[in-house]
Amino acid sequence: MQTAEILSPYDGSVVGHMPVAGADDVEAAIVRARQAFDVMRKLPRFVRADILERAAALLRERREEFARLIAAEAGKPLYDARGEVSRATFNLTNAAAEARRMKGEEVPLDMDAGVFEYQTTDAQGRAVSLADIDTEAHARMRRRIGIARRFPIGPILAIAPFNFPLNLVLHKVAPAIAVGNSVVLKPAPQTPLTAQLLLQLFADAGLPDGALQVCHCPVPLAEAMVRDERFAMVTFTGSAKVGWHIKSIAGRKKVALELGGNGAVIVAEDADLDLAAARCVRGGVVYGGQYCIGVQRILVHESVAEAFTEKLLAGVRACKVGNPLEEGVDVGPVIDEGSAIRIHGWVEEAVAAGARVLVGGTRERAVVAPTVLADTRPGMKVEDEEIFGPVLTLNTYRDFDEAVRRAADSRYGLQGGIFTNDVRRALRAIEDWEVGGLMVNDVPIYRIDNMPFGGWKESGIGREGTIYAMEEMTDIRHLVINYA
Repeated sequence: MQTAEILSPYDGSVVGHMPVAGADDVEAAIVRARQAFDVMRKLPRFVRADILERAAALLRERREEFARLIAAEAGKPLYDARGEVSRATFNLTNAAAEARRMKGEEVPLDMDAGVFEYQTTDAQGRAVSLADIDTEAHARMRRRIGIARRFPIGPILAIAPFNFPLNLVLHKVAPAIAVGNSVVLKPAPQTPLTAQLLLQLFADAGLPDGALQVCHCPVPLAEAMVRDERFAMVTFTGSAKVGWHIKSIAGRKKVALELGGNGAVIVAEDADLDLAAARCVRGGVVYGGQYCIGVQRILVHESVAEAFTEKLLAGVRACKVGNPLEEGVDVGPVIDEGSAIRIHGWVEEAVAAGARVLVGGTRERAVVAPTVLADTRPGMKVEDEEIFGPVLTLNTYRDFDEAVRRAADSRYGLQGGIFTNDVRRALRAIEDWEVGGLMVNDVPIYRIDNMPFGGWKESGIGREGTIYAMEEMTDIRHLVINYA
């Protein structure tokens, strides 16, 4: 099989080699996934849970190996790579717990007398009025029970991004295994080695053969898999452009899309400015700003703008930029030099249109300096698009409702943040701000892996988070028993 070199985005060195799947390999993977599904769907839930728990234990043992591989092929600083491994371990253990307790429900069938009257007949098949039905007949009518049970839907095609090559993969793989589906994983082209290592880990944990397969393949073959009706579902995390294209060609199968954003944060006049500034730095520039829920737009009340700006810029300047494999580095490269050129180009374009650079604004190969821009406005790419880089825009507001309108004025709606001690403001904001999650006294980057996660508008459809993804990957069969 042909292999591809996987290169470090920091210095271009070879991290490893990855097998490249051809058309025959993809076809074989689909066939094996369908065969594995017949095994997986019949496994008792405790067996699926035990596999996930063993995988979590193995991941704990191999934490540093995974973290260093993520840092090497994704350019993620070691601190954040280790954090990703910790989150991935939780993802596995939580999926195991949910696999044990996921259940159906009884559906009450005796709620409406009119339904009984319509469906009740005598021995000759004629309709009988409720007035003519005796007590025993009423009892017989009650003796029906409905049981709604969830069943796995079939092989899942999972298409994952580069920025969390382990944990965002597990947001798809772990729930699928928990409910009894098989998975064909198409990893990001920049970070397939982590997926390959995860495949080995699941094999060591006892996952049935073929239940998880990795296909590092060209885009045309990935599109062919999206179209293939042998998959019951495609779940994708990545750009809005690609995600909505996937939906347009997926046919009748289920589709879940976790797409982009351009996260906004409102800093009110009563906010804890130290907290707000520190979290905005963390959410905006660490790991090169390559988070779909990262901080991109900051709106600060004019009365505290000077103090907040001073704290924000100090935090950005304190970030250590460099080799992601060195301890203590906060910001490494973005995923490739082409992305760095695009990000820097958007900054220069904004400056040409009147924005001011408060800090940063430079680029060296794939490393973009953490940057803060002031005086940006709607219509600029740094405001309207997902920059996916270490760039923050900073503007002031006078009226809170005005700030909410500006924050919500985006075609994206993934997550947002508000720093205030007035809970009424937060409750009012969520009524008008169409986002999947609104963080109060925190930034949109906050995510615990069991919470419902997904977006409104162009930010996607469906929800991730263990139990929510498990529901997406199952469907209901309703059993009605007449025991009269």
